Amino acid sequence: MSPVRRPRLAVALFAFVALLSGCSSAPEPELRVGPSVSVPERSEESVTSTAPEERAVPAEVAVSSLGIASSLMELGLNTDGTVEVPPAEKGMTAGWYTGGVVPGEVGAAVIIGHNDTRFGKAVFHDLKKITKGADITVTDASGDAAHFTVTDTESVGKNAFPTEKVYGPTQDRALRLITCDGDFDAQGHPVNNLIVYATLS
Repeated sequence: MSPVRRPRLAVALFAFVALLSGCSSAPEPELRVGPSVSVPERSEESVTSTAPEERAVPAEVAVSSLGIASSLMELGLNTDGTVEVPPAEKGMTAGWYTGGVVPGEVGAAVIIGHNDTRFGKAVFHDLKKITKGADITVTDASGDAAHFTVTDTESVGKNAFPTEKVYGPTQDRALRLITCDGDFDAQGHPVNNLIVYATLS
């Protein structure tokens, strides 16, 4: 996959994907879209002096305590402005949202993965078992590893996704992992998102 360049300081107004497509056991999972929100633009303080093409993009994510290990695909925005998610047929592969920062930079880096798809268990199926203090390792394309320590987890309704908290400006070198969570609705879709918050160790 050729690299997707991240827009610098662009204001992206889009409807956040409230349900990761394929995050259910339903035969034909539907993609549901939440209320329109705007993702805060990156502040000057969050932009490093290194040009995007000179930075090594994240290539792998691992949570050793849960036996999770995955390569990373790049995720941008769909044509309708919603956040891309990994396709259901690649449920065991997580994705890095290129509209955020590179993991390890100042700001919020976001990695999205399925819990389940119609093909079975997916990469973040056991993410709900993660505990505070756990290590998350993100390795970039040059082989350098960044270690993050889990500080908190949160299960939230998809219609109340905390966009500002997840994507908003921060002086931390932060990482967020996102998947589906919670009970199933009448259509067989999980009603919540699980968000794991971590900071660079």
